[in-house]
Amino acid sequence: MSGRRVAVPARPTRVVSLAPSLTEIVYALGAGERLVGVTEYCDYPKEATAKPKVGGIYTPNFEAILTLRPDLALATTEGNREEHVRGLAALGIPVYVVRPVDFATVLQSIERVGRLLGRQGEAAALAGSMRQEAEAIARAVEGVRRPRVLYVLWGNPLIVPGRDTLITDLIRRAGGESVTRDEPLAYPRFSVEEAMARQPERIVLAQHGEASVDERLREWQHLRLLPAVRQGRIHPIDGNLMHRPGPRILEGLRTLARLLHPEVPW
Repeated sequence: MSGRRVAVPARPTRVVSLAPSLTEIVYALGAGERLVGVTEYCDYPKEATAKPKVGGIYTPNFEAILTLRPDLALATTEGNREEHVRGLAALGIPVYVVRPVDFATVLQSIERVGRLLGRQGEAAALAGSMRQEAEAIARAVEGVRRPRVLYVLWGNPLIVPGRDTLITDLIRRAGGESVTRDEPLAYPRFSVEEAMARQPERIVLAQHGEASVDERLREWQHLRLLPAVRQGRIHPIDGNLMHRPGPRILEGLRTLARLLHPEVPW
């Protein structure tokens, strides 16, 4: 999806968001009234749930999108499929795609969406404040011992973050080292045995929606060979804060840093 040239209206007023992170960005920039359609998973802020739905992240409904007559669609490489982006473009709908693969490019995404919507000032202020707090977190954990972290995106099957992913970058910025950071795939599947072999000192379990930690992962409490289990260092974290590359990613970073380093006077 890179290298595409997109003709975007000077001031788009009918915008469709194809990902929850983009919906959150548009609202954070004070342009929520321009959203005429969002995905079924766009549940934040609450106002987004009242917007017309255009299908899922991986399964957009082209007919529903066309009915809304958008002058711009927003998509992301971290979720949306290239064939859907090209399909919408072939139907005459301009699709602007962002690529937020780490914290720095999340900020770039915010700034670029801000320029598209004529909200440059709001975007610069938001990105600037996020950057400043991230730098403050980095200073707070500078020089501390970095624990070996196993981050679990999903419990069954066991899915972890690999190299060049946002989550791996957040773990590093929060003062940890992901035990799966060198995996060539972005989000490989692991077995519990593979995870045990990495000897993580902390295990962070992503929670999704209102669901509790996966029952399979509760069994890890019995894996006393893992340092993280022996020391009672298994922590849940809101997956929406960690997996959506939008404004709330800063809250995810802050939460993660406090989990990994309770000894720091936050």
